[in-house]
Order: sequence, then C-alpha cells, then structure tokens
Amino acid sequence: MKKIISFLLLIVSVVCLVACGKKPIVDPPEKDPNYAEKVSIYIHYNRPAGDYDSWALWLWKNDGHRFDFNGEDEFGKYAFYSLEEIGVTEEDTMGLIVAKNPGSTWDGKDGDADRFVDFTLYEKDEKTNCYNLYIFQGDMEIYSNKDKLKVDNIASANFNTRKTISVVTTNPISSYKIMHGDELLDAGNVNDVTVFEATLAQDIDISEEYTVSVVFSHSKATLSSTISIKRLFNEAFDLDYYYDGELGAIYTKEETTFRVWSPVSKKIELVIYANGTPKAVSSTKGDDTVYKKVEMTKGAKGVFEATISEDLEGKYYTYVVYNSTYPSGKEIVDPYAKSAGINGARGMIVDFSKTNPEGWDEVSALPIDRLALTIYELHVADLTSSATWGGSSENAKKFLGLAEAGTTYSQDDKTVKTGFDHIKELGVNAVQLQPIFDQANDEVNVSFNWGYNPLNYNVLEGSYSSDAYDGYARIREFKQVVKAYNEAGINIIMDVVYNHTNSVIGTNFDVLMPGYYFRYNDEGVLYNGSGCGNETASERLMFRKFMIDSTTFWLSEYKLGGFRFDLMGLHDLDTMEKLTKACEEINPKVVIFGEPWTGGASGLASSKQAKQDNENHYVGYGAFNDKMRDELVKGGLNPKNALSWISNINSNKATMATLVAGIQGITKVNGVVMPGPEYTINYATCHDNYTLTDRFLAAGIKHVDNNRKKSMLANAMVFTSQGTSFMLAGEEFLRSKNGDSNSYNSGYAVNELNYALKIEHMDMFENYQKLIALKKNSAALHLDSSNNDFEVFLYNEDNTIMYKIVDTEANREYIFIHQNGINRNNTQNFDLTGYTLYLDTLGLHGDEALGEVSMDRFETIIAYKDLSGE
Repeated sequence: MKKIISFLLLIVSVVCLVACGKKPIVDPPEKDPNYAEKVSIYIHYNRPAGDYDSWALWLWKNDGHRFDFNGEDEFGKYAFYSLEEIGVTEEDTMGLIVAKNPGSTWDGKDGDADRFVDFTLYEKDEKTNCYNLYIFQGDMEIYSNKDKLKVDNIASANFNTRKTISVVTTNPISSYKIMHGDELLDAGNVNDVTVFEATLAQDIDISEEYTVSVVFSHSKATLSSTISIKRLFNEAFDLDYYYDGELGAIYTKEETTFRVWSPVSKKIELVIYANGTPKAVSSTKGDDTVYKKVEMTKGAKGVFEATISEDLEGKYYTYVVYNSTYPSGKEIVDPYAKSAGINGARGMIVDFSKTNPEGWDEVSALPIDRLALTIYELHVADLTSSATWGGSSENAKKFLGLAEAGTTYSQDDKTVKTGFDHIKELGVNAVQLQPIFDQANDEVNVSFNWGYNPLNYNVLEGSYSSDAYDGYARIREFKQVVKAYNEAGINIIMDVVYNHTNSVIGTNFDVLMPGYYFRYNDEGVLYNGSGCGNETASERLMFRKFMIDSTTFWLSEYKLGGFRFDLMGLHDLDTMEKLTKACEEINPKVVIFGEPWTGGASGLASSKQAKQDNENHYVGYGAFNDKMRDELVKGGLNPKNALSWISNINSNKATMATLVAGIQGITKVNGVVMPGPEYTINYATCHDNYTLTDRFLAAGIKHVDNNRKKSMLANAMVFTSQGTSFMLAGEEFLRSKNGDSNSYNSGYAVNELNYALKIEHMDMFENYQKLIALKKNSAALHLDSSNNDFEVFLYNEDNTIMYKIVDTEANREYIFIHQNGINRNNTQNFDLTGYTLYLDTLGLHGDEALGEVSMDRFETIIAYKDLSGE
C-alpha cells in the first residue's frame, strides 16, 4: 500500500513553519562536561498532567531508536543526548515522535503527525555546543524558546464516564464552569491547577453538547471548550448500543426501509433524489430537485428508520444528520449504500435482480484449495491501458476490458495474446484486483490511482464503468467480468482497505458518530497507523459489524473468491476471526489474507493486532511472508542497494533458515516459527515498491541478462514453495515501471502492461506457464501443516538449494534445484539419472533423459521420475 509520500510532505510542512527565520536559543541549561567536544541536543517535553510514565522519544534519520527522557527540570522531562548517539548530523533532518513505549508496544502517540527537526533552521548555543528545543503535549510545533509556550489553552476536556469530566489546561486556572447550553451543571474554584476533575449530578445525554469554561489564574482570561465524549466509546457503550439488525436501504418493489445507526444524533432526514448527479458536478446532467424528504424516527440502540411505501428502484438518496458536532445538519451518503451516482455523491437504491448477466445463477466461486492458489495481482487499468493491448478503445482501463477476448499484439512477424486471453493462457486460477470499491477520485476527469483512498466501501468504483453517472452500469459490468473469469477457471479476489478512510472530518462515519469509528489518543488526536492520516477502530462493535456486513455482501452478491486486507495489522484479531467465520458460512473455500503489519504507530494494543508477531493466533486467514521475500530479493522498504540470497552474497544461517522455512510454507520471524502453509502467502514482489527487474537495477546491477535470470529465479522459488503463491502482473515478461518504486499516481504509461515485452521474453512467459501449472496441479506442492516437513538440502556454502517431494496422487517424485549467483570456480553438479526434465529456467538442458547435470548461475531445474515402476 502506498497512498501519499507522507514523509516528504511532513518535511515540507515543517520547513514552511520554521523557514521564516532563525529561532534564538534562550537560557540553555548547564551542559554535561563529558559532552564538551560533542554537539548535543536537549529536548524538553511538558505534559500538563505530569503523566510521564512510559513516555519516551523515538528519534531517527533512517532507522529509528528509542531514547528515554533522562532528566527533569521546572519545565518537565528532558532528553539529553549527543547527535552522535542519535545517529544524525547537523546537516540532517531528524524525525521525532513522543510515544508510550516506543519500539515495543507503542501504546500511544502524542500528536497527529511525526515531528521533524531541521538543524539548519535552529541556532546552536556555541558556548555549550548544544541545541535546546521545547515541545508540548498536543502541540506539533518545536520551539527553541520555552516562553513561547506560556499560552493559555485548554489542552483537553473529556467525559470519562457519563457523569465525570477531566480537564487539562496549559496554564494554572482559578475556577471553572460546566454548561449544557445555558444551563449551569457544575462550577468550582480551584487553587492554581492545570488538571482537575468534576462530577455531575446525573448522566449526560450523549446527543447533547456540553462545554467547560475556565478562568486562568495569571491572565484572568476565560476560555471555553466542548467536552469530548470520545472516551465513552468503550465496551460498555458498545454493549448498550450495539445493533445486530440490517442497516442501509432495504429494497422491495412494495417498499424500501432505510436504517442508519447514530446514537449521538438528535435528528436525521432522509433525502431521495431522482437523479444521482449533483448540479455542482454537472450543470447539464445534474439535478438537485428533491424527490422526497422524510424525517426519520429514532428507535432502540440509536437506529434511525424510515419506510417509503412505493417502488424506489433506481432512485438516489442521502441523509442529513443533526448532532452536537453538526448542529446545522450535514448531508452524507449512507455508509451501507450499495451503489452510487457520479463521484459517489449520492447512494443508490438498487434492485440487484436487474443487474445479473445471463447465466449468473449458474456462477459460484470456484472451490479452489488455498494451497493450490496461484494469485495474479492486477490493477483494473493496467491490463488494457497500453497501446499494445489491441482491444476496443471504449473498454480500455474499464471493467469490461478485463473480460474482452480475442485481443493480440504483433511485432516482427510474431503475435501474442494480450489482456484477458493472456491471463487465461498464463494459467493462473485467481486474479487479485487492486481496490475496486468507490474511491475519493474525480470520476469525470479520470486519472490513474491505485485506489487506496476509500470513499464508499460497498459501492463499485464508477471510473471503471462505461457510465459513471449510472449506478447500475458498474454493477452489471463487473458481474460480467466475474462470470467470464469464473468460466475460465479463475476466481476474483478483492483488495479491501478497511483500515483507514480517505479523510475523516465531514465524512459519513465521522458525521454519524463523531469520534467512534476511528482511533484517537488521549489528547483527542487521530492515530495514524495507516500513514494516511487516520486508522479505523475495528475493535468497536459497530465498525466490526460494518466490516463483516461489507465483506459478506461482496462475497454473496458478486461471488468473489476471497479478500486481501490492506494493512491488516491495524485490525484486531477478534474481528478478523469473526469476519473469516462469517465469510466461510457463505463460501467454505474463501481465501482471506492480508499485510501483517501497520503503516505506523497504532492506537490498538500490540497484543491485539492481526500483525506478523501474532500470526500464531490467526484462525482461518493468512498473511504475506515478507521474510522469505526479503531473503530472496530484499524487497519492500529495504535500501535499494541491499543484496539478497539471489544477488551474489554468501548467506548466513539465519538467511538460509528463513528461506528454508518459506519453501516449507512457514514464516520465520526473529527465530520464531509462525503457522504453516494454510496461513502463508509466498511472493517476491507486489504492487508496492519496485518490480523485480527494477529492484535489481536499483541495486546497481546493470547486467540486463542477469537481472532477467534473477527475476525468473525469484518467482521459480515462490511457485515451488508450499502455501499460496502470489505474483505481480507482468513479471512473467519482465515488467518495468522505469524505476518508479511508488507508482500509486504515476499515470497509465508507467503502470501499463506492455505486451511487446511478452514477445521479447516469450521464454520467460513459457517458464511461468509451467511453474503455475505445476503449482496448481501437483499435490506435492499442496502440503499442509501436518506433512510439510520435507528435507531441504543446502550445497556449496548455501548457494544451492535442493529438495524432493513425492506427489502421491500422480505417483511421482519431484526434485527442485535452485542456484543463486555466486561466482565459483567449481560448478555444482547433480546426478539426475532416471529423472525427466520438467523445467530448466535457463533452457540449458534439453528434454532428453537426464544424467549428471551442471547448474549454472541463477538457474532453476525441476525434474521428476515416475514411481510406478519401483
């Protein structure tokens, strides 16, 4: 997943804040004489409540490390370290996070983003050779003058229960008042405190607004703040308000019932439109005329409901929500909407019986064992955006292009199949589509985007349809795709992104339940474990319900084969287990897996995250094995010049243990063995980061032929390993993105599949065909946890890997030999007498009966012998 280059954006924002001039150092503290010859830094940190336990710094240039506060003064805690200890210089920009238990559980983070220190923008005290900086809880600015912090402010005001309130101020106060509108609920005089608590006489109404006003002791200024109810959204709240019924627009020809959950709201109006396009989007196609407007009735569990007794099929609808955060009303799309008009601005009331292609009733997801899966990761547009595709222009970059048959590309008297026919010819049995749900994109003026910017989770993306203005077109056309692939023996897997939304403030989840659906720290700041500005709270029962309702809807209505979860580590283990079980009730063979990591520090306790360290707690779902990937090619976020087992390095025992475990379908993390093949997705590359050839080129290895061989070797090992095999589209003919390692919005030309490469590398394509066919069809490569303990042999300083597996169904023994690129004087020879060659990725050995075989660099040999005669 890559959505934004957040690191660079944050650096730019910091530079903008401080570039107006040098900040003077004021009153530097006494300096430790042991640091007399070293440039050092004092980072002073103030928390008004004095709650410093477990808080520490996480500092970095490239790799971050924990630095504890090691002193205390009148301002608060401070950390005093030399720049050398931190690993930065005065010419660098240093990243800075204040967090609870950084580097271990990451139980909390101060602020809504990372802080950055550009030393060139601060003056160093020459006498002490020291930079002296001040930071304050919840304030993202970094100061060099502590006096600038003496600003009256209410740092936080929260209901801890429905009666008790806690308030934190930046400076001492002398009195306070708690108000409900014009009604005084509580008041008191206090003795120059910055933290106080108040208890009300009775429980509050969560749909009302409450405020606190304080008088500051020194300035006598009065400030007011709304008291947040975010802390009330706990297990007790969920038990009181959890609703287990059906939500959304529930359609029949006779009537449609609308239900939406919003306990904190006072009023919600249902607005029905005949047209799905607002005038603001199109003055010619748009229409803002309201067909019908009805005030909904609030019932049990905070569910608002309205029933319209007429046939509303094809109409569009929104909700106008009124609560203390949006007292004037805010119009939103129903989170449960199942289709929409242009730009997802209005939900659609759908009769799904009108969306089914002929023969749809005979379609069902193929019952493919996950151990036999060969997954081909693809963006909708990539398959058809190149001029070499050769299909119809109206279907290019669209859903229908995915299923257009009969397309070819010719060059130098050679013709190859492209698009859909290319995928069928390759032989994979699953295609994983990058996000196809409705995204926060402009569907009128379409541009390329990977799609990790969710807008309406249960709605198909309109820009992939022939008519984004028509909410039916996208449904009908995607179902045609699913049917065509189903008939070709291929399941569609959907890439889902429930871990964050494109934005928060003013969006449907935020308007319906401000503070509920997302994780916030104690200061009321959004956690950003996704790296995209927010993270959803899967542990909250109503968002857990939404995730389960959403996935089961997609699975049943569109007959999908499974889901790939973006940043699955941000979801809690309980939710993933319950979601998987719910999906298995619909499709017992559903495959569910995800990225077992986060994109940053999360507000979810580490022990509850569905991340790699907790894989032993997975039930029914799996995860990517990036450990094997890294030992193969050093992918992901590794430095571009990092070398791997394939790339000419002598490997250590840990490297080989990880590779051997990966071949057996096991993820090995920090010496700990994670679950077996049923849980493992082996891969060498995906949409994130470099393609294989670009990865090797970035490492400075310019020999094109060697890079070609290395790319082939990487996926030869993936497809001859236990567990699910996964590949990025285009690797079968050496796809390149011109060195772009983050092509999320780099345009169609960078991301397209260029079928001229298929002609150039037809031998690679044929190798992939054989690998995929063997992986799909050989029981020897479908071993589970009970029988995957076959022996893997290492030769010649671990530069050659060999293993044998018996396919009891075919009564065959297979031998797999992989050779990396170490230069040696003595080539390793293997006696393969009695074996028949299945595949030689370099084409050095013919189909004749094998004898003694000499392995070349970057070569894979697969051979077999029948056991029936033994």
